[in-house]
Amino acid sequence: MDKERLVTALSIKEDEDQSLRPQTLSQYIGQTDIKEMLSVYIQAALKRKEALDHILLYGPPGLGKTTLAQIIANELGVQIRVTSGPAIERSGDLAAVLSSLNPGDVLFIDEIHRLPRFVEEVLYAAMEDYVLDIVIGKDHDSRSIRIDLPPFTLIGATTRFGDLSAPLRDRFGVVLRLSYYDEKDLEEIVSRTAKVYNNPIQEDAVIALAKRSRGTPRIANRLFRRVRDFAEIIGDGVVTKDITDHALTKLGIDHNGLDHTDYRYLRAIVEKFSGGPVGIESISASISEEMTTVEDVYEPYLLMEGYIKRTARGRVATEKAYKALGIKYYKGLFQDES
Repeated sequence: MDKERLVTALSIKEDEDQSLRPQTLSQYIGQTDIKEMLSVYIQAALKRKEALDHILLYGPPGLGKTTLAQIIANELGVQIRVTSGPAIERSGDLAAVLSSLNPGDVLFIDEIHRLPRFVEEVLYAAMEDYVLDIVIGKDHDSRSIRIDLPPFTLIGATTRFGDLSAPLRDRFGVVLRLSYYDEKDLEEIVSRTAKVYNNPIQEDAVIALAKRSRGTPRIANRLFRRVRDFAEIIGDGVVTKDITDHALTKLGIDHNGLDHTDYRYLRAIVEKFSGGPVGIESISASISEEMTTVEDVYEPYLLMEGYIKRTARGRVATEKAYKALGIKYYKGLFQDES
């Protein structure tokens, strides 16, 4: 259980990105409706002096689920324990985490859809009744013990909402879907990142970075760090539009935010499978990428931007994909299927 850690939410400094993480809801950029709802729920819980109801955050990676969990703990004025579904392998691991919580604390489980099913079943009683029912021993020597837990808030995060079992989903009182960011919010995030790192940046460079960030703050921050490297080495430290374009071209990212893997994905459908329809298993094998990576990381943006469609028979490349590849488009038999 070395992957979990107990900290005060305001003091988390686990990597370079921590300096970029907002600490309060007012500092958090984007996801306006979610922030408004969370503000109400948090204030109500504090007014009643109760633990906040359990929260499930889902959506594509990089949109701020972990950051929101830390902000919630900050706003509640409690500690947060952070772990992940794959790190909890046994019921005893879960018991160790839960029994260390103080009243009102937040337990954040990332990739909660990857919890083992028998661990998940132990979690049900903890979420509903704040108790742990643990079976110790084997066969005729086994016995059940009940451990009382303090009221706590479980925040689960997942990129694969459909992989969660219905009983687990139903035990979350608040279910929130994080959406891709629009370019205005991303511009604000890039500008804030530049201030945090104390790097001057021109307005047109901010716009260019936001446009190529695939609607994702994590990508915007990562691209900014790479572009500032170029600015400091081939320039005077100021992030300009020319330096931004040069750096992102070297990184293989085009003006729409598509990278080498996106183009390999689209070429696979168009050139190897005649534009589709084709199943995800075949696409993943053809580009040597894990199926879950393709589904969770690459496809959501390509779907949102209209480069591909999902049909009953599989994925289909759209006319926009053909244009991006510079290939003449011929409408296929299944192009109109939804």
